[in-house]
This record gives sequence, structure tokens and C-alpha cells, in this order.
Amino acid sequence: MKTAVFWFRRDLRLDDNAGLYHALKGDLSVLPIFIFDTAILDELEEKADKRVVFIHEQILALDRQLQKWGSAMQVFHGTPVEAFQELIKAHDIAAVYTNRDYEPYATQRDSTIAGLLKKEGISFHTFKDQVIFDRSEVVKDDGTSYTVFTPYSKKWLARLEDDHLKPYPIQKYKHNFFPSKKTVIPSLKQLGFVAGKEPFPSSTPDEALIRHYDKTRDIPTIEGTTRLGIHLRFGTISIRVLASHARQWNDTFLKELIWREFFMMILWHFPRVVNTAFREEYDRIVWRNKETEFERWCRGQTGYPIVDAGMRQLNATGFMHNRVRMVAASFLTKHLLIDWRWGEAYFAQKLLDYDLAANNGNWQWSAGCGCDAAPYFRIFNPQRQTEKFDPDGKYLAQWVPEWGSDAYPEPMVDHATARDRCLAAYKKALQR
Repeated sequence: MKTAVFWFRRDLRLDDNAGLYHALKGDLSVLPIFIFDTAILDELEEKADKRVVFIHEQILALDRQLQKWGSAMQVFHGTPVEAFQELIKAHDIAAVYTNRDYEPYATQRDSTIAGLLKKEGISFHTFKDQVIFDRSEVVKDDGTSYTVFTPYSKKWLARLEDDHLKPYPIQKYKHNFFPSKKTVIPSLKQLGFVAGKEPFPSSTPDEALIRHYDKTRDIPTIEGTTRLGIHLRFGTISIRVLASHARQWNDTFLKELIWREFFMMILWHFPRVVNTAFREEYDRIVWRNKETEFERWCRGQTGYPIVDAGMRQLNATGFMHNRVRMVAASFLTKHLLIDWRWGEAYFAQKLLDYDLAANNGNWQWSAGCGCDAAPYFRIFNPQRQTEKFDPDGKYLAQWVPEWGSDAYPEPMVDHATARDRCLAAYKKALQR
């Protein structure tokens, strides 16, 4: 029996899934698969990585639902090439469907798989699913990509129509899943990881929170942000559903979703930003890169309580409040003159909602070297940020309980001195 394959990646849901919808609408029975890609997993240093736990939980949940529909998830642990070689031997595959991913590794991986499938006479179909507009759908009138957010967001909003937010109705085609008995899914231990105990944020959008998002998002002591980042990252919520809510409930929150797509568009058009500054002249900066200072920043022992609170929250939970992320990133790059790539890599290890495009874009923004970045002479004053966004010290008390006692370290650098040093280093590099 000829079969189609649907390859789950950053779209771990059965509802409103573009590629899955197109696969099920066809004439072939659809075999759902997931690959625990060793090329990605082997790079993870932390074997208690909560993101792997999250993915594993979602795969188990998807499999339970598929079993109710008479199917099952086929799960592989290895490289995508190995997985598809095994699939081709076991099934008469006519087509493979999946949703697009825009990161450099993903595009190279998909190119390799497309080539492998083509040699076997198997078609490869990719679809837009994790964004409303992708690749070159929102560009300047001359066809070139935007590099400044405001005109991009205006064009994005002008292009947005109701049809862009229409969900894909999967349920009516569920009978087209490949009939399977329960399959064996590798355990976390078999994957080389250990289970975590902490619950993950809900994937259900909180209407009341989003309606007040513009008023609460900068206050780290309250639940003023949605915590939906991990669900957007792994596709356990549909961007179309979330954008529909945002459109009705809060323009500021919708703007944040547009920022997410802006950074994805930048990564697609300028993949070099993974390793180099968007503004290439900023790669001339002579960073101090003191490893002992970097370690203190990582541990939350800088002597600046707002920075330390954020880093400790990150280390303990895999989350850091958005406002505090900016302060911590500015402190590392501007106060300590440590290369933004060091901080970006650390966040990539720790953040539950880590997304390459957003993480890279925001770190380059903080360092002043990215597209549409804050000017390099804009340097956050940690004390003023604390006074403005945590005036009662509740956030500091939660994460830096020894603050104000002899047990808390003195500031590792004076703010005014660090500011002058940063301005001199940036100015020297940019005047060459």
C-alpha cells in the first residue's frame, strides 16, 4: 500500500496543523513520525534538559490521541537520514509532508532529505505553519528584505487578512491516518536524558492577561507575560489561533508576535547572523571576555541585584522575565564588555523557550550590533531599571534573599566607569 509520511518537528499538535492537513487531504494513508535527532540532542550538555522532557511529553500525548484514532506515532532516535532510510525499507512511500523550519541547520537538513527522497522517486512537500508570513512574503516594494522593524510591522499588518488566520480542519480527515498498533517510543533514559519534575506552562491563552499585557509585561513580580514561548517554539499552540486572539485582545501583544516573525525573516535572509554581527563593523569591537566575570554573570553574583535575580531565575526555572533579559544582556555586553555570542550561547542552553531567531535577534539588539538595534550608547542603568520596574524590591527579595547583607557581593564594576569604558571601546571600533 502506497503511503504518505507526515514528519512532525516544530508543530507538535494535531489541530490546525498546515502540513498535516495537506497530507491527510490527499489520497494516501498518512504515517505520522517524529525523529529525536541526534545531531541536535548530542549538542545538549545538560542531560536534565527540560526542553527534551517537554518534547517527549508532547510526543506521548500525540501518540495517545492517535491511538484513539486507530493510528500511532512512529518515533526514531538517530539522524534524519537514518530514519528515512529505515522508513523507505519498511514502507512503500510516495510522499513526505512537513512544515517549514527556517534555521540554517534545518534548511540544510531538509535539503539533504529532499535529495535522498528524490533519488527514491518520493516527493517532498513543505508548508508554512509556525508563522503567519514567512520568507519573502513581507518585503519592501523593490522585493528586498526589511531590516527595520517598524516598516516591516506596518506592511505585515497591512497584508493581514482573515484568511491568514483560518485554522486547518484536521478532524474531518482523521480517518486517513495510517492504521497502526501501538508502537514503542524510546524513554527519556534511552534517549540519554533524565526526567524533570516541574510542570510546564499552560498552552491555553489567558484572555484577561493578554488584554492587560501592555500594562503588565514589564513588571517581573507579577504574572504579566503569557509564558507561551515554549509552546510557540515547539508548535504546541497554533500561531493562527494566538494571532487571532491578539488581534482582538491587545495590539501590544500582537506586536510581539510580529517581532518574532521579523527575527525569523532576518535569519532566513541573513543566515550569517548566527555567527556574525548583523552590522558587520561591530565585529571589530575588542571584547574583554574575562572568563571569571562571565562565570559570575552566569551564576548571578555580579553585585547588581536585578541582573543576579534574572540569572538565578533563569538557572532555576528555564525562564527569565522579558524586561530583565534586556537588563542582563546589556550588563554582559556593555558593563563587562563580553561578546554577545557568549551570552546568547548561555541563554540557548538554559531557556525553555529558546528560539534561535529571537535569541540571536534580541542579543544583537542588546549589544547594539543587530538590525534595528538600540544605539550602542544606550546602556541600561541596572539601578534605575530596578527603581522603575521593581520599586518595592519584591523580585529581588524572591531571587536574591541575601541582598543587603554581608553575604551579598559588592558590585563587580562601577556603573559610570563601565559605561565610559564601553563607549570608548565601541567608538574606537566603529571609527576604524
